[in-house]
Amino acid sequence: MSNGCLYIFLDEGGNLDFAASGTKYFTLTSVCTKRPFTVCHELGKYKFDLIEYGFDFSYFHCTKDNRHVRQRVFGIIKENIADLRIDSLIVEKSKIVPALQASEEFYPRMLGHLIRHVAEQEREELDSMKELIVITDSIPIKKKRAAVEKAVKTVLKRMLPSGCRFRVLHHASMSNMGLQLADYCNWAIFRKWESGDSVFYDALREGVKSELEI
Repeated sequence: MSNGCLYIFLDEGGNLDFAASGTKYFTLTSVCTKRPFTVCHELGKYKFDLIEYGFDFSYFHCTKDNRHVRQRVFGIIKENIADLRIDSLIVEKSKIVPALQASEEFYPRMLGHLIRHVAEQEREELDSMKELIVITDSIPIKKKRAAVEKAVKTVLKRMLPSGCRFRVLHHASMSNMGLQLADYCNWAIFRKWESGDSVFYDALREGVKSELEI
């Protein structure tokens, strides 16, 4: 049963090093869904299966999980893909002018592009929702956190239907299954663009609605 709230979980891939030593791409991925979060419940059950198998397992993190765990998690996502809308902003960092490369300029601007796109695509859905809840991973640097919060709020105020409430929350990813889901989705998309490996992306393909290149 939905409670009238639409959720967007966010994750990023690559780094903010614009030198030759940095990643070629920076990706920012959103997973849009609503309760009852069936995929999160299934992932939670699998987490406790792992504990009962004898593993000291606390949370999913794609880059650290072994290949068996990774394959099963992507399998669970694929089984529940109809409940998810996945969008990603693909930034080829060499195209970003120096004036926009500072994290307090770059990150909020890119996040704003993505949130605005999702809000535009989900406008009909938002008309029937009482609240939009945007959740990102905890941002440790206060200056960056303030910039991100300002960017998201500015975009949402402009794009959301009149009277639609919204909140922006910052949770530790290890305690939020929605953020762990976004981590897996973003990892697969980043891997496809950075290294040309689409094996894991194929599990998400049906749910990926857009990959916006910048």
